[in-house]
Amino acid sequence: MKKIRVLIVDDAVVIRKILSDVLSQESDIEVVGTAVNGALGLKKIEQLAPDLVLLDVEMPEMNGIETIRAIRKTWVSLPVIMFSTLTNAGASTTIEALLLGATDYATKPANVGSTTSVIQEIQTSLIPKIRNACRRTLPAAQPEHPSQPVRALKPQPLSNKRPEILVIGTSTGGPNALAEVLKDIPASFPVPVLVVQHMPPLFTHFLAERLNKTCPLEIHEAVDEAPLLPGHCWIARGDFHMDLKRTATSVLISLNQAAHENSCRPAVDVTFRAVARLYGGASLAVVLTGMGQDGLRGGRAIRSAGGRVFAQDRATSVVWGMPGAVVEAGIAEAGIPLSEVAAAILDRFGMGKRGLASAKEQSVGNR
Repeated sequence: MKKIRVLIVDDAVVIRKILSDVLSQESDIEVVGTAVNGALGLKKIEQLAPDLVLLDVEMPEMNGIETIRAIRKTWVSLPVIMFSTLTNAGASTTIEALLLGATDYATKPANVGSTTSVIQEIQTSLIPKIRNACRRTLPAAQPEHPSQPVRALKPQPLSNKRPEILVIGTSTGGPNALAEVLKDIPASFPVPVLVVQHMPPLFTHFLAERLNKTCPLEIHEAVDEAPLLPGHCWIARGDFHMDLKRTATSVLISLNQAAHENSCRPAVDVTFRAVARLYGGASLAVVLTGMGQDGLRGGRAIRSAGGRVFAQDRATSVVWGMPGAVVEAGIAEAGIPLSEVAAAILDRFGMGKRGLASAKEQSVGNR
């Protein structure tokens, strides 16, 4: 099996040493080089042709943001995983890097003095992301799911109601995918939008903040008891499931810290089930790029209630785990290229090309 060739770009000698030691113990991973800043990292990419780059966010001379911009000008599809500390500055910069085209991110271990915990964190969090990020480029990699034929959707009763809510689930590659989809959803969108993106605290706040600056919808990090309103989008808060409850006059967000589902909190399944329960056949769900199968059970609940489920196609997904799961289960009606997802959503509301034109005409710069 061809090894994944990794380049580490980080100004901290301790981090470079720990990463090199831990990654080199994996039979399918090879650390081919290190660099102390982005400028040197770019030279090493050219010299070593790595399969993946681990990129620090904060570095002297040329930081992670400057580096990812430069990488994407020349190496459009090279997997890049941002490696940052769980701080306000680290989270904000990481979100910016993801929106600029970084493949994924991992948080740095908080206590590098505890060797055992650091090794465990790298093994459980970072290494699976390295493998998943490289699955499209390494011919010997294992498929995202066991080999099974994609089953055609069996005829099921579908409601002809116009959707009363749009809910989106995503993980790896999600920030960039969300930016692509939400930029074309107009402020006049007639229903509420819910988004579940697998991210820890802080990160979801900055994701909502960044998307709100570039998208016509009013985008917020979810707040407990917030009423759902048309033209507004709520992103599930890191470390909280986003459930819903109905009152006499409205539907409210209900945040909780119940047990993880699919090893996630927030979990897409939790929100999808809530949407199925409250909106039934008037539900529209979209599953975008992401690792794992979160959204499969919730998607089945929406489909069973007569709602509709769209999925991003394999070719445009960073990882086709989540969308692939709903396609293979026969839940999704279609695998849609990322560039066409917004149009497919708007078509369900009878907005079509007119909706796209409206979105592009609306200014978001005066918020």
